[in-house]
Amino acid sequence: MSEDRTRVSAIEDGRFRLLIDAVIDYAIYMIDPDGIITSWNAGARRFKGYEEAEILGQHFSRFYTDEDRRAGLPQRALDTAIVEGRFEGEGWRVRKDGTRFWSHVVIDPILDPSGTLLGFAKITRDLTERKMAEEILKQSEQQFRLLVQSVTDYAIYMLSPDGRVSNWNPGAQRIKGYLPEEVIGRHFSMFYTPEDREAQEPQRTLDIAVREGRFENRGWRMRKDGTRFLAHVIVDPIWGDTGTLLGFAKITRDITEATQAQQALEQTREALFQAQKMQAIGQLSGGIAHDFNNLLTVILGNLEIVRKRVTDNPKVTRLIDNATQGALRGVSLTQRMLAFARRQELKSEPVQIPALVEGISGLLRSSLGPSVKIETQFPADLEPVMADLNQLELAVLNLATNARDAMPDGGTINFGARNHEVTDSVSSSLVPGHYVCLSIADTGEGMDEATLGSAMDPFFTTKGVGKGTGLGLSMVHGFIEQLGGRFILKSQKDQGTTAELWLPVATNGSVVQALVREQSVAVPRLCVLVVDDDGLVLTSTSLLLEDLGHRVISAPSGARALELFESEPEIDLVITDMAMPQMSGAQLANAIRGMRPGVPIILATGYAERLEGFAAQLPRLSKPYTQLNLVEVIAQAMK
Repeated sequence: MSEDRTRVSAIEDGRFRLLIDAVIDYAIYMIDPDGIITSWNAGARRFKGYEEAEILGQHFSRFYTDEDRRAGLPQRALDTAIVEGRFEGEGWRVRKDGTRFWSHVVIDPILDPSGTLLGFAKITRDLTERKMAEEILKQSEQQFRLLVQSVTDYAIYMLSPDGRVSNWNPGAQRIKGYLPEEVIGRHFSMFYTPEDREAQEPQRTLDIAVREGRFENRGWRMRKDGTRFLAHVIVDPIWGDTGTLLGFAKITRDITEATQAQQALEQTREALFQAQKMQAIGQLSGGIAHDFNNLLTVILGNLEIVRKRVTDNPKVTRLIDNATQGALRGVSLTQRMLAFARRQELKSEPVQIPALVEGISGLLRSSLGPSVKIETQFPADLEPVMADLNQLELAVLNLATNARDAMPDGGTINFGARNHEVTDSVSSSLVPGHYVCLSIADTGEGMDEATLGSAMDPFFTTKGVGKGTGLGLSMVHGFIEQLGGRFILKSQKDQGTTAELWLPVATNGSVVQALVREQSVAVPRLCVLVVDDDGLVLTSTSLLLEDLGHRVISAPSGARALELFESEPEIDLVITDMAMPQMSGAQLANAIRGMRPGVPIILATGYAERLEGFAAQLPRLSKPYTQLNLVEVIAQAMK
């Protein structure tokens, strides 16, 4: 009986193996608990390309991709089958020839009656064709979804061969304002401007699309309400299988806002470039003016001393006076350069605009001539501004002179002003606060756009050679910017020019800081420590001081000055240059104050510098300076 059962079981096992081996649509094979392949059917041979002799005894992970093996997916599949009683999933597998196929996998654990794991039964099906079909369908759905999502941003519609609208999408309705029933059946030329219709632009569009296979352009189109928008248009012809023209596909996009945004971006870039250019030129101008001031200090100082030595020779005296006048012209030029660079010394005080203009009215009339009429319009409640009186007068005279030159046949210059509160710094480019706008408007020739764009550039001038430095407007620009305001030019060709000076209003606590000048001050003989890294300036200053009767000790650097100051207890006064390498004048002043707080210190500088703390309170000696300037500042420091 037992033998019969064994024979029957063997027969059934054989039939089962034959059945398994006959299945060619599934790879059915066994693996032991360690993942080693122990059986192989015909379906596995067809899917994966391995003969039974090649694969038995190999680990089943060889069918996985390299990335899946590195991620541990084969072992994870077996672990899942053990824990959950079954593993099922899909993924890419690798054939013997290295090609990949998309498979559906089922793994079941095989347990004996006692629950011991004997191995796994693994069934794999090749679903590559289904996967590819799903991918194609998915791609098609994504493309369709993108089209649907963007349909409101585009007018997409069809035209008949003669140009009549045959359908209408929501984007077309949104952009052009027409409902489908209002436009279907009508000729698409209704969207063109009258001038484009007159020029036969609609028909030309269709002709180009037929001849070249596509038409693409941008132009102005009309909405239902009569407003215009800038459109980007594409027209493609649609051909039948026999080559018959079936119509046209037309796509229109409203690019008005995008074009305006691009134009605004370009304008912003141009403004940034202009600001960077002006800043670079300002730094260059300030540096040149600083060095030039040192040279002028030497020239003027030495001319003063020489003039005292040759008073008995009129011809030599005349030459010295001419040289001095030339040097003073250089001083004026450096002041303009420093004004443009916003590094000049300013003595700000409350200024009444009407009083300022009235104060220079006589000079204005004599400078402008009888052919120029002057008008003023100032409100009674105009607030005072914070400005350097002398520099503001110079700026007004400069602008008035430019206005006169723009009116060769005469005309009118109008001086006006108004109070204004700035609340939005983005739109106005001014810090929020209270301002007075002083305007100087003429009825002259005006400027075209290119000239206006360059008018405030340093050394730019429309006057003849030798008739201007080209620093006038740039000086005004730098001066106003240094005050915390803005200089704005408005002009059109043959429409005159208006110059606006936006000046901050003086606060209630503002006070006038006037320089006290004493023409005859008795100053005792002093021991003066002079510090400057420029040897010529150091020598010239020392000679001027010695000519005044002072004893001078000179130092070419801050470090050397400290050594001399410590070894010379008789030093009564220190005059130091501000801009020096390694140790600035302000740093030297702080060091001296720590050593002997009572010694007066004067800072000499070629341009305005922002100082803080103790150094900000020290007397300033502006380069280039004369012997009289030295007398005045020493008298101020020794009080």
